[in-house]
Amino acid sequence: MNEPLRRPAAYDAAGVEVHRPVPLAPAHTAPLAPVQPGVPSVASVVLPDGRVVTGYAVTPAQPEPLAAKPAVSRAAVNVALGGVGFLAVCGGLFLLTAFITALTALVTQLVILAAVLIGGWVAVQVLSARGHRGGTTVNIRKATFKRNHFHG
Repeated sequence: MNEPLRRPAAYDAAGVEVHRPVPLAPAHTAPLAPVQPGVPSVASVVLPDGRVVTGYAVTPAQPEPLAAKPAVSRAAVNVALGGVGFLAVCGGLFLLTAFITALTALVTQLVILAAVLIGGWVAVQVLSARGHRGGTTVNIRKATFKRNHFHG
């Protein structure tokens, strides 16, 4: 099974041609003229066997650089800013409730003061009716009161 392979006798004949590469003389390239911007330069490469290959230089595609990650995540920054905003609003709400409470107390005191002043004025008017200041004065001298009826 593992016998060596034998070549047919036809291969041993002298009629087989063997080609061996012949190195070429290296080509000397002239200095390159200045190239316009935007036009790629032409590069020549000399292979080990002496052949010269000329073509455009192809730069390998560079992957997009990854964006540098910030030291703190955006979610943490958003939470912190939300906390600061909440504290600012709470302080404002505290001041607003204190202002509303003070305003309510002021309005209550003004209402009580008005009630006391108006009530006092009414009391003075009612209780000071000793003499008539105007109106009709009737002098009754010979009037007779019988059983709470006036007979004149």
